[in-house]
Amino acid sequence: MGLFDRKKVKPDFSNVHSGGSTTDPAKSAKPGPGRSYTVQKGDTLSQIAEHFYGSASKWRVIYEANRDLIKDPDLIYPGQTFTIPGV
Repeated sequence: MGLFDRKKVKPDFSNVHSGGSTTDPAKSAKPGPGRSYTVQKGDTLSQIAEHFYGSASKWRVIYEANRDLIKDPDLIYPGQTFTIPGV
């Protein structure tokens, strides 16, 4: 019997159900009230995001929540108090 003479066995997907699943917890449409954070000397939005969210790339969440206080996301100053949404 050659390689191409074998009977092809089709996979059985009869126990597969439709729908989705994820390991990421569901996110609410509106973030929670959050908390406040006062900027310390040497802080950056990325460092603050890493501290609160575990990911420096989430700096924009803090920026968007504090646009009225942050004119340039690269320039934040000690003493500024920001809202940290969803924490």
